[in-house]
Amino acid sequence: MGRKWANIVEKKTAKDANNSRIYAKFGIEIYAAAKSGEPDPHANQKLRFVIERAKTYNVPKHIIDRAIEKAKGAGDETYSELRYEGFGPNGSMVIVDTLTNNVNRTVAEVRSSFGKNGGNMGVSGAVAYMFDNTAIFGFEGNDADDILEYLMDQEIDVRDVFSENDQIIVYGEASDFHIIQETLKEKGVEAFSVAEIQMLPQTEVSLTGEDLEQFEKMIDVLDSLEDVQHVFHNVAID
Repeated sequence: MGRKWANIVEKKTAKDANNSRIYAKFGIEIYAAAKSGEPDPHANQKLRFVIERAKTYNVPKHIIDRAIEKAKGAGDETYSELRYEGFGPNGSMVIVDTLTNNVNRTVAEVRSSFGKNGGNMGVSGAVAYMFDNTAIFGFEGNDADDILEYLMDQEIDVRDVFSENDQIIVYGEASDFHIIQETLKEKGVEAFSVAEIQMLPQTEVSLTGEDLEQFEKMIDVLDSLEDVQHVFHNVAID
C-alpha cells in the first residue's frame, strides 16, 4: 500500500504545481455538482465531497463561491461525466474520468492523446476491473493503530490504515467516504492532506527508458485536457 500512497502523493504534488489549471477544473466540477442538485453543500452530498477535495488543493474560497453562485443563477451549461479506458506502453493501463459539455470534442481529444503517445483507447470496462474504487484520506499523525481501533469501535470497516512520513493514511470503501471522513473529524482530525476517491490498481507495472518517457508524456497530455478531471494508472513510481 505504501507505494500506491507514494503514487498518489506524487500526482497531487504535480497538480499543486499548476494551480491555475487545477482551480479551473475544480470550478467546473463544483458548478456541475451544484447544478446536479441543491446548490448547498449541506443538502448536496456530491457538492460537499467536491468542496472537501478542493480544500486539500488549497482552492481559494472565492473560486468555490463563484462556481456555486453561477449554478444558482445564470449558468445553463450541462456537463456529462464520462469515463474512458485505455492502454499505454508495455502493459500499462489508464483510466480517464472527464466532465464535459461537448462529448464529441472530449472523445476526440482523449483518443488522440492515447494514439499520438504510444497508447490506444479501449472499450468501456477494458481495464477498470483491474482497479479498486477507494476512499483515501491522509492527515498528520503517527499512531495508525489508534485510528484503526477508533474506526473499528465505530463499526466502520476499512481496507488499511498505516503511517508514513508523519502522515496517517486510511483506505476504505468508496461508498463509505463520507462516514469515514465525518468519523475522523469526530476523532479530532482538523485538516486532510488528501480526501479523495480514486481508482487504485490491483497490481502495478514498472516502465523504463523510452517506454517510461512515452507513458509520462501521454499522462501529461491527458491531464492537460480541459475536460479531464482525473487520470488513474497502474505504473509504479520509484
